[in-house]
Amino acid sequence: MISVLFILLFLLCAVGFEIWAAMGLSAILYLLIRGDVPLNVIAMSMVSGVDNITLVAIPFFMLAGELMNESGITERLVRFSQYFVGRIQGGLAYVTVIVNVIMAGVSGSAVADASAVSSVLLPAMARDGYDRRFAAAINAAAATIGPIIPPSIPMVFMAVISDLSIGRLFLGGVVPGLLMGVFLAVTIYLQSLRHPLPTTHVERGLMEFLRLLGQAFLALVAPGIIIAGVVFGVVTIVEVAFLAVFYVLLVGMLAYRTIHLRSLPGIFARAAATSVTILAIFATVGAYSWIVANEQLGPQVARGIQVLGLGRFGFLLVVNIFFLFLGCIMDAIPAMLIFFPVLLPVAKGLGIDPIHFGVVVVLNLMIGLLTPPVGGLLFLEAKIADISFEALVRAVGPYLVALLAVLALITYIPSLVTFVPNLVFR
Repeated sequence: MISVLFILLFLLCAVGFEIWAAMGLSAILYLLIRGDVPLNVIAMSMVSGVDNITLVAIPFFMLAGELMNESGITERLVRFSQYFVGRIQGGLAYVTVIVNVIMAGVSGSAVADASAVSSVLLPAMARDGYDRRFAAAINAAAATIGPIIPPSIPMVFMAVISDLSIGRLFLGGVVPGLLMGVFLAVTIYLQSLRHPLPTTHVERGLMEFLRLLGQAFLALVAPGIIIAGVVFGVVTIVEVAFLAVFYVLLVGMLAYRTIHLRSLPGIFARAAATSVTILAIFATVGAYSWIVANEQLGPQVARGIQVLGLGRFGFLLVVNIFFLFLGCIMDAIPAMLIFFPVLLPVAKGLGIDPIHFGVVVVLNLMIGLLTPPVGGLLFLEAKIADISFEALVRAVGPYLVALLAVLALITYIPSLVTFVPNLVFR
């Protein structure tokens, strides 16, 4: 019977419903079909879905991303990164990866990072003669690092629905996020061997370095302040989200003077619109969670795994395939909120570290942002670069392979995820 719920969900999504509306309507239709559960369960479970103080962090993280786009932080990080790699072949492509790694420590959102970095680097790469498809592909792929390196909005969601430690989840993403950067850089190098990439003229010298460092210093220290605050328990995740907003606002208004009072209403409105959509998803997931618990889906999945005789490695392989498939047809947030709580107890039962499992799932779903037909980052980058969606899908292929290689590594070498959390939280 539970399969009816998901069939209704996918059908409603296929005909064009927003994901939160499809989830809410499919839950109502499911209960009407059953006929033995009062509909007020929907209202109560939706309220329960958003009844968590940690969710207050979401609007602040969204606001931090919007402010970051306006603050000029990205331009300063680009110029600073160019000093080191700009002169080598494909220098701006490497800059894209480096800047996304740094920006990941502020916003925690792939879309926010893609918007901020691409708006600066895509025009610069076009001026230097890069193929627009190549430029858009590396910008899209590098943006997936944002939700892996802490802070991470998807990991906040994960902690809310599973009671896992936010600090451990954040630190679990450090090594995988850096590996993503390394593998993307190696892919750029391999592509440059086949098709020579442009270089950029960069002024060198101690005085130039000090000038660029001075301009970028406030942007460079922001990730350290934010990450240390959560990991070492100085502030809660809600407080660190507020700290991120306050810091970026302070830097943008007083230090860089790029954020003006007249632009704040628009910034706040965009952040509010995104936040409302996400919280609506959380509310409808509350209804789904009630149905899933009532139908005993978790124990059913566990029994199915036992019948199949899957060990840890087999289970992780099936989970990877499952979430990679979901990433092709479904947004990352609802996919995680619906299915992660169901699969986590099974993973624990097989002896899989829950932090390791959580980071694997998040990376899976971030890769889903690069896979058609949903591919949120693909649509965004195609629009910014003014190229066709199909052309970008073909161009992003090598980077997709690189990210899948990282996924395979962290899936079957759990210490790549657990080493840093275990080192800090001994």
